[in-house]
Amino acid sequence: ISVVTLGFLLLLHTLWVSSESCGCKTISQEQKTSIPETTACQESAPDEKHSKIPDLPKQRTEMKQLKGGVTYIGIKDKKSIIYPEDGEYPPAQVKLNPFSIDVTEVTNAQFARFVRATNYQTEAEKYGWSFVFIDFLEEDMKKDPKKNQYVLGAEWWAQVHGAYWYQPEGPFSSVLSRLHHPVVHVSWNDANAFCKWAGKRLPTEAEWEYAAASGKSFRRFTWGEDEELFGKTSQGQTFPRANLWQGRFPSENTGEDGHLGTAPVKTYPPNELGLYDLSGNVWEWVQDWFSRNRPNSKGLARREGPSLGVSKVQKGGSYMCHHTYCYRYRIAARINSGPDSSSGNLGFRCARDVLDG
Repeated sequence: ISVVTLGFLLLLHTLWVSSESCGCKTISQEQKTSIPETTACQESAPDEKHSKIPDLPKQRTEMKQLKGGVTYIGIKDKKSIIYPEDGEYPPAQVKLNPFSIDVTEVTNAQFARFVRATNYQTEAEKYGWSFVFIDFLEEDMKKDPKKNQYVLGAEWWAQVHGAYWYQPEGPFSSVLSRLHHPVVHVSWNDANAFCKWAGKRLPTEAEWEYAAASGKSFRRFTWGEDEELFGKTSQGQTFPRANLWQGRFPSENTGEDGHLGTAPVKTYPPNELGLYDLSGNVWEWVQDWFSRNRPNSKGLARREGPSLGVSKVQKGGSYMCHHTYCYRYRIAARINSGPDSSSGNLGFRCARDVLDG
C-alpha cells in the first residue's frame, strides 16, 4: 500500500465519513505526518507577506457581558436526535458565572496584529498545508495531483500546500481584501494562543450555547425555533439569517445569502443579545475536550467538559452547512477535531471571566 493511500485511509478514519457524518471533522496533526513526507512539520521564518496588511487603527474588540445563571445545554427531546455520535443528548444542567464574550468571530485584521506582535506561526504554516474547499481552487490546482490531494469519501476537501490563515486558498490567494472576514485555518492551539495574548480565553461549550441561545434553554436556532433560513422584515422584505449553504451540497451553491465562502463579520443579523455569526459563517473552537457523554454538572461555576480528551469541540456550523448534509448550525449541535486541526471553514471567538467589583 502506498504512503499516500495509507495517509488517506487515516484521513478517512479521522473524518468519520459515513451516512451519519457530514465529513466536517478535520485531521489531527499526529496523522498529518503519515501523509506524504513532504507535508511533515517545517519551521520557517516569519512571512514577509504579512507586512502588506495595512496597519489598521487599533480598535477595542467588542464584548458582551452576560449574567450567566442556571441553564441547560444540549437537546431536550430524545426524538430530536439527528447525529447520535455527537452527544447532543441527554441535556446537562449547568450553572454559569457571569462572563463576557466577543460580539464577533476573530477577524483576519485582529489575527494579523497578533502575528505582528508575536511572530506567531500557526500549525498550518508549520506543517505546510491545510484543508480547502475545492470550489475555491484554481482550475489547474483541481486537475494537478501534485499540487493537492483530495480526501476519500469527502472529495470536496483538498489538501492544499501553502494554505494557511493569510493565504486561505493557497499561494495564489490572500486576506488583503478580506480583513474583516473571520480568520480561518487556525487550530485550537492557535486560537488558544491568540486568546491568551489578548488577555482572554476560549469560551466553554456551555457559555457558547448560553450566548447563542440568548440565555434561553433548549432554543433550536440563534434566531428562534423557525427553521426557515430567510426572515421577513415588517415591510415584507426577505433577508438571510445566516451564512449557510443554499442549493445542493456539494455540487451547487446558489449563494442566495450573498456569499459563497466566508462573509465579513456583522453581515447577518445578530441574536437578541447582539452577538453575530453564532450560526454559520465559520465553525468556532470552544474550550472543551469532546465527549459523547455530557455529565450533569449542576452546581459547577463554569462547565468545562471532560478534563482530558483527544479532540476539541467546535460549534455553530459554517458556510458549508446545509440541512440535508450538515444539519449542525443548530445551537446544540457539535463536532470535534484534534486540537491541531485546521481548515478553511474553522475559526473562533474569545471570552473572559467577569471579576467581582
